[in-house]
Amino acid sequence: MAMQCGIGPGCRFALAAALAVAALPMLAVGEARADFRVCNATQNLVGVGIGYRAKAGWVTEGWWHIEGSTCKTLIEGPLSSRFYYLYAEDAERGGRWDGPITMCVAEKEFKVAGVTDCVARGFQRAGFQEYDTGEQASWMVQLTDQPASGGDAETAGAPQQ
Repeated sequence: MAMQCGIGPGCRFALAAALAVAALPMLAVGEARADFRVCNATQNLVGVGIGYRAKAGWVTEGWWHIEGSTCKTLIEGPLSSRFYYLYAEDAERGGRWDGPITMCVAEKEFKVAGVTDCVARGFQRAGFQEYDTGEQASWMVQLTDQPASGGDAETAGAPQQ
């Protein structure tokens, strides 16, 4: 049944409400995010560093502190590189998620250009795990619990929906 309406305030409200409801599906489509996210599936606080190739060369940056059972966006917007590198440390138990690719990190917040001569330049070396995003616009890595003995833990990377 169609609503008959003049120009009164009640009609303007009804029209505005109808338009708002009609716009909701468009807002949901527009909110699709493109970014690089890390989810911490452990119960502990985790510190995360990321490495990537920028136009000016290699860059590593960190630390993002990610509480247990939460996620954080490390890079906002569509990804500009195919390969990203991740290193993470369990702040409470001392374990780490690492890999074979050596890059530079620092004790405190950092953004380092270049991946060579880390120690000579006043940084530390850490082994980063490579993630091939396949040129997806967004990617998510999930850090999972490790055995109590420490060492490598499982990580999973996948295109973010």
